[in-house]
Amino acid sequence: MNSNNLIEQKKNTHLYFQSGGSMYAVNSSNVLEIMKLPALDYPQKLPNNIVGLLKYNNFVINVIDVRFYLNIEVTPYSTHNELLIVKTDETIFGIITDKIIGIMPFDSSKIDTIPFVDSKTIIDSIYKLNQDTIFIINIYAIENLLKGSMAVNEVNIPALFPQDKTSKDIMIKRTQAISDKSNFSLMSGELHPKRKVISFNLNEDSYCIMLDNVKEVLKDTTITPVPGTPDFIEGIMNLRGDYITVINLKNFLGIPNNTENDKHPVIIVNYNDTDLAFLIDKINELFEVQEDKIDDAGDGYFASEFIYNEAPYTILNVEKIFTDKKLVVTDI
Repeated sequence: MNSNNLIEQKKNTHLYFQSGGSMYAVNSSNVLEIMKLPALDYPQKLPNNIVGLLKYNNFVINVIDVRFYLNIEVTPYSTHNELLIVKTDETIFGIITDKIIGIMPFDSSKIDTIPFVDSKTIIDSIYKLNQDTIFIINIYAIENLLKGSMAVNEVNIPALFPQDKTSKDIMIKRTQAISDKSNFSLMSGELHPKRKVISFNLNEDSYCIMLDNVKEVLKDTTITPVPGTPDFIEGIMNLRGDYITVINLKNFLGIPNNTENDKHPVIIVNYNDTDLAFLIDKINELFEVQEDKIDDAGDGYFASEFIYNEAPYTILNVEKIFTDKKLVVTDI
């Protein structure tokens, strides 16, 4: 892949998610973080197009649900909902989703612009993915709408959130973790640049890959076994006509397989114009890490370790995995 193609791919890489019965997407360059839905503040005088407020990185940010802007019925939330934190040049805000589906580069030839949109139209184009339609969100239009109130159907927004004690306690704990992280950043005088990472699980342990190396994230895929290959070669997958080798990370890294999973989540990783699919147990969050917490990669499979929201994470050394002598990548 030449540099122009790589730049174009990064420009068209989107994170897409489900809300209600539809799929939506935002450009991944505008995404700061993905997290499980925390408890939100809801002052009485909050505009009716905002579902709550959240203290995030020492700012109080608005949280919205795109369905309010599209006059679509909003169903009650649960602890399983996910919150997408996005940024424009001037604003940071959150978008509530049912679930994050994945990250992938959109083929520009399959993006259709919607005619006659204006600065307050939040859907400006659509993308065809097989038989599905993904609505691409213009977050700058949402930014404009957040500057004032708008006419939406009256809804008892606090009643959309879980009312049982167990769910409330879970969401309050998540909010406290976000607040603790913000307070730590303020106390430490955080001046170091940050890098985005995708986190995932192997058994119960948490790992990360730098987003710079991530080409796509899929929560489930079909894998075809290949006879006569090492046990760490799970097989191959067909990604829109391209065959990609699937590496079972636990087998490759010598980690015991303590979990059973009926799904096949993978992270498509690119290094030196070569793609591999890493089979994992569970895709978790996208968030930012200070560069000063990332050690030099060294010679091992694990680049460094750090603590995020009181949990330990290990960053994989992508270069070491791709150049390991036991892994010979060939075109199939």
